[in-house]
Amino acid sequence: MPVLSLVVTTNRMRNFTAFLSASPCDAFALMAPRREGDTVRVTVFAPGATSVSLCDGQGEVVGPMVLEHPDGIYCGKVRTSAIERGYRFAVAFGERVEQWDDTYRFPSMLSADDTWLFAEGRHDEAYRFMGAHPREFEGVRGVHFVLWAPNARRVSIVGDFNHFDGRTHVMRFHPACGLWDMFVPGPGPGTQYRFEVTGADGARTQKIDPYGRAFVTPADSVAIVTADSYVWQDESWLEARRDEDLYGKPISIYEVHAGSWGYDGACDWARLSTTLLDYVVELGFTHIEFLPVSEHPFTGSWGYQPTGMFAPTARYGSPEAFKAFVDAAHQRGIGVLLDWVPAHFPSDAHGLVRFDGTALYEHEDPRRGFHPDWGTMIYNFGRAEVINFLVGSALYWLEAFHIDGLRVDAVASMLYLDYSREQGQWLPNVHGGRENLEAVAFLKRVNDAVRARFPGVMMIAEESTAWPGVTGTHGHWGLGFSYKWNMGWMHDSLTFIGKDPLYRRHHHDQITFSMVYAYSEQYVLPISHDEVVHGKGSLVGKMPGDDWQRLANVRAMLGYMWAHPGKKLLFMGSEFAQYSEWNHDKTLDWHLLGEPAHRGIQRLVSDLNRVMKDEPSLHCRDGAPDGFQWLIADDSTNSVLAFARHAPASPTVVA
Repeated sequence: MPVLSLVVTTNRMRNFTAFLSASPCDAFALMAPRREGDTVRVTVFAPGATSVSLCDGQGEVVGPMVLEHPDGIYCGKVRTSAIERGYRFAVAFGERVEQWDDTYRFPSMLSADDTWLFAEGRHDEAYRFMGAHPREFEGVRGVHFVLWAPNARRVSIVGDFNHFDGRTHVMRFHPACGLWDMFVPGPGPGTQYRFEVTGADGARTQKIDPYGRAFVTPADSVAIVTADSYVWQDESWLEARRDEDLYGKPISIYEVHAGSWGYDGACDWARLSTTLLDYVVELGFTHIEFLPVSEHPFTGSWGYQPTGMFAPTARYGSPEAFKAFVDAAHQRGIGVLLDWVPAHFPSDAHGLVRFDGTALYEHEDPRRGFHPDWGTMIYNFGRAEVINFLVGSALYWLEAFHIDGLRVDAVASMLYLDYSREQGQWLPNVHGGRENLEAVAFLKRVNDAVRARFPGVMMIAEESTAWPGVTGTHGHWGLGFSYKWNMGWMHDSLTFIGKDPLYRRHHHDQITFSMVYAYSEQYVLPISHDEVVHGKGSLVGKMPGDDWQRLANVRAMLGYMWAHPGKKLLFMGSEFAQYSEWNHDKTLDWHLLGEPAHRGIQRLVSDLNRVMKDEPSLHCRDGAPDGFQWLIADDSTNSVLAFARHAPASPTVVA
C-alpha cells in the first residue's frame, strides 16, 4: 500500500523549526504517530539520510516517505491497516540502509505510583526507575531514560546511538512531578549517554545523569548504561551479618584510599581483591573503609566532592569489578565500608549545580547553598526530591554492592547553619536557632531507612561537635547512627602523646578525659586520613624525640588505643609507621617494611587485632560502663595509666 500524499502546514513547519533549533516544544505532539480518520501520519528525523521508507511490522516496505523539512525530517501518511502490526523506518545513507524503530511511538513507562511518590518526596528507591534502565516493550528492547528537571525548557538524550545530537531524542515532560522520560529502542548495556538540558535561563548545557551508575571517565559527563548481571557468592556473609550484635562484636577498620595504597602496584579492583585482601587478613583487621569511591572529577578531592552518587569511579574499574572485590572480601571474612558524602557537591558545570537553570539540588540562597571552606554547593535538605536522591544513593550502595556500612562525611557541617560562618553570613531556622532542621530530618530518615532494610549494616557519623544523641534514636535530636567517630579522643590523645615526656605531667587530663563521656555515644576511635595530611605530619611524625623514641611512642599509642573502649580505625601507612605524610599521588612507603623497627610495628598491629578479637573483654562491652574500671588514673608525675576491661564470663584484661 503506497504512502498517501499529505499537506504540510505553515504552523507545522514552524514547530519543526523549533524542534530542530533546540527551542522549547512538545516533541511527542509533533513527532509521535497521529491518527487522522482511517490513516496515520508518521514522522522521523533522520539527519544526513538520502532517503527514508516506511516498513510494516514484517519489514516489508510500504512506500517512500517525503522529506518534509530540508534538515532531515521525513513524513508519511498511510492507511492504519497497513501498519496495524507495527512499523519501522528503513533509513538509507547512500548504499547503507538502517532499520529504525520510531522512538516517539512508545508511551511513557513511568507508573502513577512512582511519579506520585517521587513528587511527594517519599520514594526512597527512586533509583529503580530514575536514570537509564534497559527495558523491553512489546518485544522491542531499548533503554528507558528518566530525569528530574522541573524547570527545564527542554531535555534531550544525547549518546553514541545518535552521535550526541540533541535534536533527535527530545524527552517527554511530566509537569506534575517534574520528570522527563523517553524509551529509546535499540541501545542497551554499554551505551554511552548524557543529557542536553535547556534550562529555565535559556542556557543549553550538557549534564550528567545524577542517577548514572557508571561513567566513561571521572572528569566527563558521559554515563554508561549498565545491567546488573553479577552473580554474588556471599549469601552466608549477609545472613550472618543480619543476626550479629552490632555493638558487641570486635571491629577494627583499616582505612584505605584505593588509588594510593599501591602495594605491589595494585591500583584497581581486580588486583586489590588479592593484594589488599591478603594484607588485611594477615594483619587481622575486620573491615576495610574506603575513602569515597563515588565518581568524582577532581582526584585531589580524594572523592569528597562527588558528582556520581550512584556510580563507582572509573579510576579503579567497572561496577562489576567493584562488586567482585566486595564479594571476595566477604568470602574472606572482611567487611567493606564506604565514606559517603551527602553534605555537598562540586560546582563543575556538567554536574548538579543549577541543573535545570535554577538552584535545583542546592539551596538558592548562598548563605545556605554554598560552602565557603570548600567552595562547594550544599544540598537543599528541605526539598523532597533531593531527599529522594540522597536516601536512594545510600540504599543503592548497600543493595547493589552489598556494602556493610557507610561513614557519613562532614555531619557537623550539615547540622549547623552557622558552620564555619561569621555573624550575618547564615540564616537561622524557623525558630531562630542555628540547627539545620531539614538536615536533621534527613539524617534521621536515611538512618531509619537503612536500619529497616539492612539490619546489621553500620551507619557511622564523622561528627566533631557535642550534638546530643548522634547514635541515639530517641528524643528530638537523636539522629540514629550506629557509631560516631570520637574526634575528642583522637585530638586529646594525639596532642598528649605528641608532647615531650617532660611536659606530659601538666596535661595528664587530656589522656583520661575521654572516659568522662565514653558512654554518651557508641564510638569509633579514629586515626584517620585527616590526621596525616596538610602539614599535620604522619603518626610517627607527631611523636617527640629521636627515631627510636618516636617509634616507641607509636607503639605506646597503638597499645593504648586498642585497650581503650571503642571500635578502632587506622589509616593506611600508620600500621607500619610511615614517616611521610600521606600523598594521594604516590603509593605508601612500602620499602620501610624492610627495616625491623617498622616491620615490628606492623606485627604489633596484627597482634593487637588478634588479642582484641580473642578477648571478649576488649570488645563486647565497649559502650557499657561496667566494661571498664580505672586502676591508676591520677599518676600524672610518671604519666602512668592502668585500667581493667571486663566482660561477662570472660577473663578481665588489665592494660
